[in-house]
Amino acid sequence: MKRALFVTVFVLAVVASGVLLAQNNPFVGTWKLNAAASKYTTGVAPKEITATIQMLGDQDQVTENGTAADGSHISLKYTFPDKGGPGKVLAGGNLAKNPFDGVSGKRIDDDAFEVSFMKGGKEMLHNQFVVSKDGKALRETVRGFVPLGNPVSGVLVWEKQ
Repeated sequence: MKRALFVTVFVLAVVASGVLLAQNNPFVGTWKLNAAASKYTTGVAPKEITATIQMLGDQDQVTENGTAADGSHISLKYTFPDKGGPGKVLAGGNLAKNPFDGVSGKRIDDDAFEVSFMKGGKEMLHNQFVVSKDGKALRETVRGFVPLGNPVSGVLVWEKQ
């Protein structure tokens, strides 16, 4: 009986700590791209895209879905350790649309992190995210190359839903 009680308390503590970590992570939630406020220096902005960021244990999981400028579907799902390090590309459509085979995240501070996407060990795309003090907006600075090798750079503005 004591062992069952201990196991129950332990499981509840682990679950509660995960919930608290997610509540303290300003990136967790659903974000919608504000295309009108976003500015591309090179490349073409998507028509629309929504990103959902979740905490799964000590991993950040990001799922993106939307529509590219040419009308094609955008789909990407990846994870990386919240404290930084190599992650995994879990889904991303066909290789013509998403040739990234690696991802790595790095927490800069409580309000900022970086994500790099790789192909064959070479960085292709580097993104830096900074959440606003009120937690309602996310600014993403992008530089690198999109799936078909075209350069892209700019600043994307996301709004928390």
